[in-house]
Amino acid sequence: MGRVVKEGEFQRFQRYFRQYQKVFGLTGWMVYFKHEPLDGYFADVTFSCVDMVATVRLSSILEEKDWKQRDIRRSAKHEALHLLLGRIEYEAKVRYTVEGTLYEAVEEVVHKLEGLIP
Repeated sequence: MGRVVKEGEFQRFQRYFRQYQKVFGLTGWMVYFKHEPLDGYFADVTFSCVDMVATVRLSSILEEKDWKQRDIRRSAKHEALHLLLGRIEYEAKVRYTVEGTLYEAVEEVVHKLEGLIP
């Protein structure tokens, strides 16, 4: 039996994710949020690089054994980082990549990180 992750935590999760979305330069993405049971995860993100649409989910139920380790801010940052690296992941999975697209995806992340690291 799990414990309920309250709506207030979901609201904070969204707020933190949006902050990291801005910091990481991911403002071109249309992001939707869902608060629903996830099997084995506290949070996750799915996305379409073609459409620039992402769905970020926070589990509404958390196993008792995982309750003390939950960290809303860290989870939001973690999922935002997955979105940051999403294009690289997408290009790596494409069976027939056009020459240079993986390099361009890496360059995109490098430029964003340059703005973050003094």
